[in-house]
Amino acid sequence: MTEDFRKHPPEPLEAIPFGVPKPVETTLSCGLKVVAVHDKRQPLVNFRLLFLTGDINDPSDRTGVSSAMASLLNEGTEGYTSRELAEAIDAIGADLSAGSGSDHSVVKASALSMFAPRILDLMAELVLRPVFPEEELDLYKQNTIEGLKYQRSQPDFLADEQVARIVYGKHPYSVNSPTPDEINRLERGWLTEFHSGTFVPNNAILIAVGDIAPETLFAELESRFSDWRPADIFDPELPAFPERSAKTLTIVDRPGSTQANIVLSNLAIDRRSPDYFPVLLMNQVLGAGASSRLFMNLREEKGYTYGAYSRIYAKRFGGSFEATAEVRTAVTGDSLKEFFMELERIRSESVPENELADARNFLTGVFPIRVETQGGLTGQIVSQRLYGLPDDYLETYCEKVSAVTAEDVARVAGLYVHPESVAIVIVGDAEEVLPQARAYSEDVEIFDTEGRQKSVEEYVTPAGEEVDVSGRWDLVVVAQGQELPLMLDLEQDGGALKGHLESMLGQGSMEEGEVSGGRIKGTINTEFQGQEIELAIKGSVTGDEMTGTVTIPVMPEPMEFTGKRVSRE
Repeated sequence: MTEDFRKHPPEPLEAIPFGVPKPVETTLSCGLKVVAVHDKRQPLVNFRLLFLTGDINDPSDRTGVSSAMASLLNEGTEGYTSRELAEAIDAIGADLSAGSGSDHSVVKASALSMFAPRILDLMAELVLRPVFPEEELDLYKQNTIEGLKYQRSQPDFLADEQVARIVYGKHPYSVNSPTPDEINRLERGWLTEFHSGTFVPNNAILIAVGDIAPETLFAELESRFSDWRPADIFDPELPAFPERSAKTLTIVDRPGSTQANIVLSNLAIDRRSPDYFPVLLMNQVLGAGASSRLFMNLREEKGYTYGAYSRIYAKRFGGSFEATAEVRTAVTGDSLKEFFMELERIRSESVPENELADARNFLTGVFPIRVETQGGLTGQIVSQRLYGLPDDYLETYCEKVSAVTAEDVARVAGLYVHPESVAIVIVGDAEEVLPQARAYSEDVEIFDTEGRQKSVEEYVTPAGEEVDVSGRWDLVVVAQGQELPLMLDLEQDGGALKGHLESMLGQGSMEEGEVSGGRIKGTINTEFQGQEIELAIKGSVTGDEMTGTVTIPVMPEPMEFTGKRVSRE
């Protein structure tokens, strides 16, 4: 019997109507706006108290105060210590937290609907009566500074830091993170002052989604927030974003890094732009997923990376476009070539209808999934209110995505993708990356991982200059806070280099090393704990002193070393 039905895919089912519950809105006597969505599918309720000020509202001499204030809200109030507050939240199986972003701050709460009155009590306590204990501020400083040390070891953080600085200029969006000095300067009085000036009802919107009737909710809120007093909100004058007319190249040097993190970025749209939906489709085609052009090119076809993507960061007052990938250091230049080819192609060639249809289908298919849970719907309403989007934004989302044409995509690609003036940021081994990337811009700058600018000439080998690196070198490698001795015997023959290594990592020989202008590099095969490992060594020699890195496959980061020549034999 022939199973003909297996020869053809089944017909698609009829589309399931997509609808978003209609919110009910009111304004409390204190001036707090409330948006409520009655969702009885589950006995849960989600609250978001959104404040329309965030990190960009930090005073210029108090960077980090918004983030610190939000982080310390639940570390003690007039009625609860930090521990007592945590125990009260745990006792009802609820969640209550606070945080800040560039454009906003938010207090989040969720609980079973039977405990809605109790979680609102605790939320009011958190918002209206925090005390910011001095000892908790000291602990916050310590933890934040330690966290910053870790961040500075991450290529993504280093790239984001430089991209923000270059693309946003003097605008507050350029501040990626406070410095340790700025964190140490924070004072309790600053937090109290910032809280009293920004956590006020006329600067806030409360969104509630869940199994609680709007009338009941409004009464519960009125009883807890009626004494909350409005205040004048400081609205800082935000400087204009910088204009760009040419490509620039910025490298963050991580000596010995086997990968290069590439970011290409330029200014794009803010979240309220009428071009948002065409840009969304353009980005979906170019680099938003595993079937996008960048991914298929750099990963599937070329094999340069595990993934290549593009993103749109659309914020309240501005935004940026980025194309990114982590590639093998040796193919940095080849990867840049493919990036620029794809950026030019999205601008110059009309997107085929089948490719555009795939992008439309993905976006219209995934959006209902994002709003089908209480938490997802709450998050979408928060974004709608934060960015001042139209009242029918959620209901018409899929319709607006489906209406985007190939002509729309071409138009916005020409407006918001600028390969001719993009900022190129690469985090990697500057000595290896610079020769591959320098052809893309005459404007080159190099920084170390601490953000200190270096001279580009340090990374360029002077023509014809020879430095003798032969001899026995007594080096010290720093690994996970420990100092490990290492003896390296080098024999130089012009630009060729041989050597022998003795260390706690074993013994091994370098057969095909290279030396140029006092810079050495090579690989050493050795055995450690019964396993063969390959050490990649790079160094820079000045007189009888050497600095550099040793890279081991089992270690996440290159290990730095310093030392001196103890013999020239």
